[in-house]
Amino acid sequence: TATSSCAIFEAICGRRSQISAQPALKQAQIQHKASTRYCKMSLEEYERHYASLNSESGCESVGGRSSTSGAFSGEEERLHYIPIRVLGKGSFGEATLYRRTEDNSLVVWKEIDLNCLSDKKRRDVMNEISILSILQHNNIIAYFNHFMDKNTLLIELEYCNGGNLYDKINQQKGVLFKEEVVVWYLYQIAAAVAHIHKAGVLHRDIKTLNIFLTKTNLIKLGDYGLAKKLGSEYSMAESCVGTPYYMSPELCQGVKYNFKSDIWAMGCVLFELLTLTRTFDATNPLNLCVKIVQGNWTMEINSDAYTSELIKLVYECLDQDPEKRPTAVQILEQPVISRVRAELEERVAALNSAIKKPKLSTVTETPVAVVTTRSREVYFWGGGKFTPQKLDMFKGGSSAQHVCAGETHFAVVTVEKELYTWSVQGGAKMVGQLGHGDQASYRQPRRVERLQGKAIQQVSCGADFTACITDEDQMYMFGSDYYGCIGVENELGMEVLEPVLLDFFQERPVRQVSCGDNHVVALTRSGDIYSWGCGEHGRLGLDCEDDFSSPMQVEVPKGAVIDSVYCGSDCTFFLTEFGKVLACGSNELNKLGLNQGITGIKNHPGEGIPYTTTLTLVKQLSRFKIQFIAPGKTHTAAIDERGRLMTFGCNKFGQLGVKDFKKHQGVQILVGPFGGKFVTKVSCGDGFTIAATEDNQIFAWGNAGNGRLGMPADKGFGSEVCPALPRPIFGSLHHVPDLSCRGWHTILIMEKVLNSKTIRSNSSGLSIASGKIKFLLLLLFFIYSCVRTSVILVELRFYCSFYYFKFFIFIFTSVIFF
Repeated sequence: TATSSCAIFEAICGRRSQISAQPALKQAQIQHKASTRYCKMSLEEYERHYASLNSESGCESVGGRSSTSGAFSGEEERLHYIPIRVLGKGSFGEATLYRRTEDNSLVVWKEIDLNCLSDKKRRDVMNEISILSILQHNNIIAYFNHFMDKNTLLIELEYCNGGNLYDKINQQKGVLFKEEVVVWYLYQIAAAVAHIHKAGVLHRDIKTLNIFLTKTNLIKLGDYGLAKKLGSEYSMAESCVGTPYYMSPELCQGVKYNFKSDIWAMGCVLFELLTLTRTFDATNPLNLCVKIVQGNWTMEINSDAYTSELIKLVYECLDQDPEKRPTAVQILEQPVISRVRAELEERVAALNSAIKKPKLSTVTETPVAVVTTRSREVYFWGGGKFTPQKLDMFKGGSSAQHVCAGETHFAVVTVEKELYTWSVQGGAKMVGQLGHGDQASYRQPRRVERLQGKAIQQVSCGADFTACITDEDQMYMFGSDYYGCIGVENELGMEVLEPVLLDFFQERPVRQVSCGDNHVVALTRSGDIYSWGCGEHGRLGLDCEDDFSSPMQVEVPKGAVIDSVYCGSDCTFFLTEFGKVLACGSNELNKLGLNQGITGIKNHPGEGIPYTTTLTLVKQLSRFKIQFIAPGKTHTAAIDERGRLMTFGCNKFGQLGVKDFKKHQGVQILVGPFGGKFVTKVSCGDGFTIAATEDNQIFAWGNAGNGRLGMPADKGFGSEVCPALPRPIFGSLHHVPDLSCRGWHTILIMEKVLNSKTIRSNSSGLSIASGKIKFLLLLLFFIYSCVRTSVILVELRFYCSFYYFKFFIFIFTSVIFF
């Protein structure tokens, strides 16, 4: 009977009837209640508080994040979203851009008020969801999920940041597309249409407004509100839908139509790409239909600009007889496409791999969408500015995603992946590090127009030059080439005023770049390391001190796999996949952590290492699993996997945060100043350190001169005072997504939660309901098994057991329903 019960359990629940340890869920972060009290403490009071926390045992006892045990695997998955801006209106409702915090990806929610829709439009909306859920293709807008918020339906879709084909055509200003560009677009559109036709779906509204683009010119076919699923290739539809300019003759005549109607619309789109005008145009719908039926297009295609085979393909798609039009698959087999198809397929795959898509929901998940409205702002200080300065430009659709500070300039990448740069002081002559094509010193953030259309994912600033990486893993450089940092063998002169693409990395996709004052280090997707620029003190890791004006491959110790690189002013750190740290360059004041004082039976001061020209293991960090490194001018900070902050190097201004200004040979672990909270971000400048913790506090310590710490001079933190231990700055709590210090400047992104709203997925309700049914069935079968056992063992008590069973059912149902 026990075996029978287990089998019943497995049949109902679809899993083994055994108890297993479930992974603990992360506990929600607790806001630090004492932040206000910390801000009001005097220096002496705070030092006493610090001393009570930073005991030796306290430093070693800090473990991983607190978590709660005994969690059930049925806990709801929470997906967190932050609204960015309204994009416009689609077929049936408003489209809003959101940022998903789990992976920082951008998604679109189509918000549809079901109360305002007729029954037919409601059916069309649900039709769009069912169509999207079965279509997965590189050139089709991806469907991720849908949610219900009272009477509002929200469909979560992939975001395309390059607008649509209609806008792209208008931006040409009469200049015809090159044929290879048209073929690139045509291939992607045909591939998408071939895929939906293979799935038995007729789009019925293909037009330039529904063909979306990414900034890398990747096509995405979207808006399936009018799509229809047909039973077979020869099935016919009757309802008259679509946009008049793209209607096929059979639609205008009111006769049955099939997949060839989409091919006609494709022909109209292709005609627009080749002529920059609509295929058919008229002053009223009746005249338009007449022209479509008669085949009177607006103009002839320029045979001098395009090959005859491409022009012929257009006219074949626009044939009046649907049977004579090619299928989407046949279009892909045309010579104009087939001879470059392999190259185009590879390009599409590469561009899609660069797009980070949210995880698709599965049937077993019960996701809950949490929409959080946050104020995201950019602040900077230093260079004589004692109080943090807010930049009003970076908000809404232009809110900042990534920031970086150089010696003389700042750079910001927005959520829309656009790059902005400006001068930190103004007045000083620039040498091209802003990338605006001139030497002007712009005091306000200005978009780098030369990179328009390029999706920037990362930027890094040197002393007077800038490097950035696109979503296509290409690298652009601009600024001073005095030390060869631009990487083009000084071919463009000493000052490169606009971004230049490094051809060297065209076949070596770049994953990450980091810039020192006068050198650059790049990590490729294949794991190779390249460095160039000033080689003094061996900072390039090339086993010499020579300068190089083009990328040179760095030899990595055998068995080491580099996961990330971090450049200091005249040194470089390399972090392996297992959290070990290698370093090269200047070890002045032990900022690489290479000097060791060995203590034991005998005390040896250790031999100081002034610099190293090859990648050398930082032994003092070997017992930790390091996650992040922040090199400063004379000291370094690191964060390990347990969120502990470590500092080493010069302590002249108390920048190590250990309460004194003494020289320290080893690595210092800071725990007490942060109340045991995880440190999430850290950056080091010239004699100072800024850090952020998981409980949304920002700390600063070290050299306070010229506003380095963002503390007003009238509160006793002028250039004469240097706090030697972390002190909180900013009165309220802020989350810090990114932070960067260089010289005496700091720039960071701060977020503050304004409100939060939970929206349950439409599938969640189904999952909960089905869970209750499973539970009821399981309990009933369990009781039945118990009764059956009693009958087998004690046959004389059958009737008693039977009535006991009925009584149990009565009590159970009473509890459930009442």
